[in-house]
Amino acid sequence: MSNRVYICIDLKSFYASVECRERGLDPLKTNLVVADPERTDKTICLAVSPAMKAQGIPGRCRVFEIPKHIEYIMAPPRMQLYIDYAAEIYGIYLKYIAKEDIHVYSIDEVFIDITNYLTMYQMTPKELGIAIMDDIHRNTGITATCGIGTNLYLAKVALDITAKHVEDHIGELDEESYCKTLWNHRPITEFWRVGAGVAKRLQSIGISTMGEVAHADEDMLYKLFGVDAELLIDHAWGRETTLMEDIKNYKSQSNSISSGQVLGCDCDYEKGKLIVKEMVDLLCLELVDKGLVTDSITLHIGYSKHFEKKPAHGTVRMTVTTSSTKQIMSYVVELYEHIMDRQTPIRRFNVTFNNVVDEAYKQYDLFTNIEDVEREHRMQKAMLDIKDKFGKNAILKGMNLQEGATTRERNQQIGGHRSGE
Repeated sequence: MSNRVYICIDLKSFYASVECRERGLDPLKTNLVVADPERTDKTICLAVSPAMKAQGIPGRCRVFEIPKHIEYIMAPPRMQLYIDYAAEIYGIYLKYIAKEDIHVYSIDEVFIDITNYLTMYQMTPKELGIAIMDDIHRNTGITATCGIGTNLYLAKVALDITAKHVEDHIGELDEESYCKTLWNHRPITEFWRVGAGVAKRLQSIGISTMGEVAHADEDMLYKLFGVDAELLIDHAWGRETTLMEDIKNYKSQSNSISSGQVLGCDCDYEKGKLIVKEMVDLLCLELVDKGLVTDSITLHIGYSKHFEKKPAHGTVRMTVTTSSTKQIMSYVVELYEHIMDRQTPIRRFNVTFNNVVDEAYKQYDLFTNIEDVEREHRMQKAMLDIKDKFGKNAILKGMNLQEGATTRERNQQIGGHRSGE
């Protein structure tokens, strides 16, 4: 395990760099933010260019937080364009590395096991990383940064921390250099998987560095974090047992599909019910499209931030295993009416279909009219064919045209942002 070598490559300020590239501008010299100008100045920037980061502007700031004296270009999000660039860059990775040795961590970040390629290319890890980074820049104009490590964790930390403090933006770590150079590094939240909550709990027992975690009483850490303490202790020593093949072979014990959205403004109880019904309708079509069925639905709905109130949460187990919108909707509406406070405005929605399995496991109850269900299934299939051929908004239901409905707008988005098409 210690003989393996990994690299973690990040596309620097990816969305902003793509927008600069599309305009023929240098992202290292151009002030540009990716944000929707139609939203308020409280909207979060999806990205800011490296030139703005160099002026101390954080990558995920809100528009109003950008100092007034800084002039910049505001680029509306074009999610499909970013996906196209990411696909092109993935093709560049495949020129050097087999897909079995690549793990796509996010749209702009990958882990690569380069162990078996160093001899073949007669290169050092750094030389291979540079070759891939140069290829990306040459073909797309996007600048990349790189972390190199003897395990996946060290490659990620080398990218996130070490690469920021060297001129060529390539960090290298093994367990020994990690302990030597980063045990006293602050803030501890810059380490992978150490969020504000973890840092706060560590601070409560007087720990603020990874070196202090490494030398802390383990029983105390287990008492504080439970089984998660094992991972934290391993990471404090720069250890990570997960291999690329473990990631590739991982299979979840249970499957689910979900849909979530955050509104631009609060809505009332009735409009909230409409939005939930729209989300359920689309998730049912997704089940049909993938040949799946479900027997359990969870709603998690957040109230307005102006009210200090816990989100409404509930799960219902159905007597059928189905993809029928009609059957599922009746359960969801009843659940919504049961868990919701009718007086408190709503801002966030999340709908999850649990225990998703192949439609071969479809089950009916004594009250199911099988002929009606099969007729609806054929209709759902026809709707999917029309949407696939003519676009998602080619066929809509009456509820999608009601005041407060969001489906038409969301059908033009990717990941909650404009697709750009």
